[in-house]
Formats: sequence, structure tokens, C-alpha cells
Amino acid sequence: MATPTYTHGGWRPSADRFLEIVDQPLFRTLVDLQDLTTTETAAFWSERGVKSVHLPITTNSISSPMGLGSDSLPVEIDLFGQRTYLADSMQFMLEYGCRLSPTGSWYLMPSFRGEDADETHLNQFFHSEAELPGGLDECIEAVDAYMRRLAQAVLDRYADDVEAIAGTTEHLRQMAGLETFPRITFEEAVAHLGDDPEAVEHHNGWRTLSRHGERRLLNEISPILWVTHYDHLSVPFYQAYGDEEGRTALNGDLLFGIGETVGCGERHIDGEQTRKALAHHEVPEEDYDWYVRMKETHPQHTSGFGLGIERWLMWVLQQKDIRELQLAPRLNGVSLTP
Repeated sequence: MATPTYTHGGWRPSADRFLEIVDQPLFRTLVDLQDLTTTETAAFWSERGVKSVHLPITTNSISSPMGLGSDSLPVEIDLFGQRTYLADSMQFMLEYGCRLSPTGSWYLMPSFRGEDADETHLNQFFHSEAELPGGLDECIEAVDAYMRRLAQAVLDRYADDVEAIAGTTEHLRQMAGLETFPRITFEEAVAHLGDDPEAVEHHNGWRTLSRHGERRLLNEISPILWVTHYDHLSVPFYQAYGDEEGRTALNGDLLFGIGETVGCGERHIDGEQTRKALAHHEVPEEDYDWYVRMKETHPQHTSGFGLGIERWLMWVLQQKDIRELQLAPRLNGVSLTP
């Protein structure tokens, strides 16, 4: 593998990386797996009648950073004098897509984040997202089927190539063979982790799992694991409430590999519920006026999810640094070619 350089600013690819990787099996297999992921995703949703929608990469309504528990930062740009953002997710637009395609909508496209890249986070990554009719349970069932489909497709097409790089395909066989993925609630996860001070992060009125806590759950309960019903203040405002008191959310994170690789959740159905959540999270309603109006005029019961493609590929190939899972790396504030 091409050796990245390290400076006081962190990971940097070498200036000649684009030439060095051309003949390396890892990156040739990476292209095969990227293509497989795209074609299998399209086939999976087509078979279910879920429609692909073509969306812009700019937005005025950021989604993923809108939660007290989020470590995501938006990427703001000036576009011909207009303040806008590069999309961190197009979940809001996929919800709109469900109003045009009642069977659901999906896309696979780049997402942009402003926080520093590290071994598990990229500044630019590919996002496979879908919004579907129904609630959290239906969404989780769809994710399970999708992940099984991708795992089996890798085994069918590229098992030998993956084993040559990863040293094993047992992790793929395990995922492909699971009828349902193991599932616990956030409260059950907290109880299991006990008084480990590094496993659960406590904030003012909400909690979340640390990466250490996620790793413990994967090692001690199951290497593929759903954790559901997080504290509501730890997730974005648009997740539906899981209880009458508004303490929990109808959401779930699918943990495997490095930890959270898929995030999903049920949405508020109407404008009243959405306004309540905006106030609860202290998010200005005017920033999401169109979203509230959509739910007022076209209430709909949907849920959705997002899979980080490079995190998925990192797990498939059993790699330790997600920044190497890019053909052409991009780092915020750094000029890179090609």
C-alpha cells in the first residue's frame, strides 16, 4: 500500500499516491467493490419499488449536525453571493421524495462534513440513504435485508480477492447468514457497560456511547448489533419520540466494524410534532420553515437510514484507516491532486 505521510497536522497522502496505487491489489479490489455496491444497491431498491431521486449537493437545510450529540459540522460555502451548505445528508429531500414516490426514495451520492478527518471519519464520503414508508421496525428490517444482500454479493463475486486482502471472509459470511441482526436498547447497553467511565459519555440531560463503549458491545454481545432508542437530545430533532415524556428517540444505530456504520430513525409525522421537537432541541424554527410546512400539508409516516459506504468497505476489507479507502483523498483545508 502507498505509505501516507504524517505531519503535525495529521494524515496526509503522498504527492505520488495516485501513481503508486494504480497497480496495487487493494485499490483494484476497492474499485470492484465500489461498482458492486452501486449496482447491488440499485437492484435492491428497484426490486422493492423504491425510486432513485436525483438531488443537488447544496442545501440550505443541514440535517446531520442538528443534534446536541452530533460531532458533525456543516460545510458552508459562498455560492455566487448566497450562503449555502454542501450536503451533509439529503435526508430531508428524501422525505420530500416520499411525497412524490409513496413507495420510498433513495440515493447514493457524496456527503460533506466539516470536522477533522481521522481513522474513522472522512471530510467527503459516499452516502447510501433511503426514506421508506412505515416506522422504525420496518426500516430496521429493510437495512438488515440490504446489508445481507451486499455481504452475499461480495461473497458471490469477490470472495477470493477480499480474502487475499482481509485475510478472511468469515465476517461477511456471518452477516449474510443472519436472518435478523441482534438488537438491544440504549438503556440495555448502558446497563451492560456498567460503571465503565469511558463507555458512556454524560452531558447536560443526555448521554451517548463512546467509541470505546461501542467496541465493548461488539466484543461482548455481538459483532453485528443494533442499539435503539437513544436519549432524544443526543440525536437530531427530526427523529420521532419513543415515549410520551420525550426522553427517548425512535432511532437505531447498527454497529459493526469500527462501530456505528448505519444510522436510522423514524420521523415526526406532522408539523405539530416537528415544532415540538425543534423547540425541545432549541433549533430556530425559521431555519426549517419549508420542512415544517411540508409536514403540515402532507403528513406522512416514514423512516430512513444512511450507510457510510467507506465505513462499509473498510469493514469488508478489514482496514484500519478509513482515509485509505478513497481513490482520490480529500481533506478540508488541504490542496490535493488529482
